[in-house]
Amino acid sequence: SATSITIAILINALAREYLLMVHNHLFSTLCCFVLLHLACFDELQMRNVLVWLVLDYVCDGVYILDIAVRLHTGFLDQGLMVKDVRRLRETYIRTLQSKLDICSILPTDLLYLTVGISYTPLLRFNRLLRLPRLFEFFERTETRTGCPNAFRICKLVLYILVIIHWNACGYYSFSKVLGLGSDSWVYPNASDPEFGSLTRSYIYCLYWSTLTLTTIGETPPPVRDEEYLFLIFDFLVGVLIFASIVGNVGSMISNMNATRAAFQSRVDALKHYMHFRHVSKVLEQRVIRWFDYLWSNKKTIDEQEVLRSLPNKLRAEIAINVHLDTLKKVRIFQDCEAGLLVELVLKLRPQVFSPGDYICRKGDVGKEMYIIKDGRLAVVGEDGVTQLAVLTAGSCFGEISILNISGSKMGNRRTANIRSLGYSDLFCLSKQDLMEALQEFPHARAQLEQRGRDILQKEGLLEEVNVSAGEELEEKVERLESSLDRLQTCLARLQSEFNSSQLRLKQRITALEHNITTVATGSGFLSDADGNESVSGGDGVRSEINIRL
Repeated sequence: SATSITIAILINALAREYLLMVHNHLFSTLCCFVLLHLACFDELQMRNVLVWLVLDYVCDGVYILDIAVRLHTGFLDQGLMVKDVRRLRETYIRTLQSKLDICSILPTDLLYLTVGISYTPLLRFNRLLRLPRLFEFFERTETRTGCPNAFRICKLVLYILVIIHWNACGYYSFSKVLGLGSDSWVYPNASDPEFGSLTRSYIYCLYWSTLTLTTIGETPPPVRDEEYLFLIFDFLVGVLIFASIVGNVGSMISNMNATRAAFQSRVDALKHYMHFRHVSKVLEQRVIRWFDYLWSNKKTIDEQEVLRSLPNKLRAEIAINVHLDTLKKVRIFQDCEAGLLVELVLKLRPQVFSPGDYICRKGDVGKEMYIIKDGRLAVVGEDGVTQLAVLTAGSCFGEISILNISGSKMGNRRTANIRSLGYSDLFCLSKQDLMEALQEFPHARAQLEQRGRDILQKEGLLEEVNVSAGEELEEKVERLESSLDRLQTCLARLQSEFNSSQLRLKQRITALEHNITTVATGSGFLSDADGNESVSGGDGVRSEINIRL
């Protein structure tokens, strides 16, 4: 129904916030810490029993709501969102997680009434079956977060705390089974005022668990065989788990520094090369400052290499999202059709210039246009010092020279010297890339050229005579193209007539040959050596027929 589809769409839209709220707070805190803590420490059970019962059943209500939400949560099938409620339900019910969810909400705590026992958290241990939801939350958050390495470290810290907490609870429960204070290894007797409080009990067990799992030791030695076995198991768990955790931490730290290490390797290799080739100290310092700028401004990533793994469609959408607004600031590209802008966006190449670098010099042939993304450029005089103008972010130059506009007084050459005042980030569009894009958009090409002429005419940089001559030349070209089209049409018609005449001639020759063959077979022709064929009639009269084809 429409209502069910609406619910599915709504749940899909709110899925991320829902998982963040439920899984992170309820599952990790209540399942991993509180439930086991309540089961092991009796004093904590007996305090505020009503509060614990209310929290338990509130969580049960949230778990039931979670199942209802899962029955209406959409999923992607071959990239399309599935909204059919019946299919959503069938898909969820077939999963293993649905069975775990159902088992986790079985009312095992009804044994409170049937058996007649008091509040016992052990009867609610089936709620721990929802722990896979916590791992699902971790996976989704790790994929979506902007700081995956920091999140992984926080996750490992949480794992360590949970393992130490569980082991502390196990140690206290094992001590109760053996008898509190029965020997030096178990927890001291609760009758001792120093160890009788709940806070002291938990902190002591947590301290013992930390020393044991980290294999630091310095705890009382075991006395009984059971204690030896428990401690051996703890040592094995500590060695295996914490070794893997430390290995993961080291791997994450290495990954966090991988970019820095690769960048430093490039710098060291270049330093070695410059030293080997005896590059001057001044130039060497410029190179080092260049690398410092790249690292401090996070420009060490090769954008083309990063985007190479994406399909063309997604790569185009990212380029449009990043560069389209910048391209629209160029005068000649304003109000252009969207298809052309998309083609040009994909051809923009980022370039970075150091302080004092010339972007172009007066008289150079213009093969690129530039758009300033960040930084400042100065239009300088012949001496390279006098500043005639300053170009800032969003400015562009060189767009007219790459259009080959006839009648331009500038031609295709640069009319000014432009230097970078500091480190400047520019986008470059080459003339070749522009012409390749305009081949698919001839109408847009005419518009751009006309817009360029208008700009040149407004600035007094367009020669009217040449414009008229150019227009006459264009008219002649159009007339020649029209005449060529007519000639091609006539040639095609003549070719068609020739083919038709040739076909009819072949048909007539074939028919004639067939008739001759029929006559020759029926009359009994005999051929002599001179090419004259003799025929004997039925009446004995001989005649000669001379056949020439």
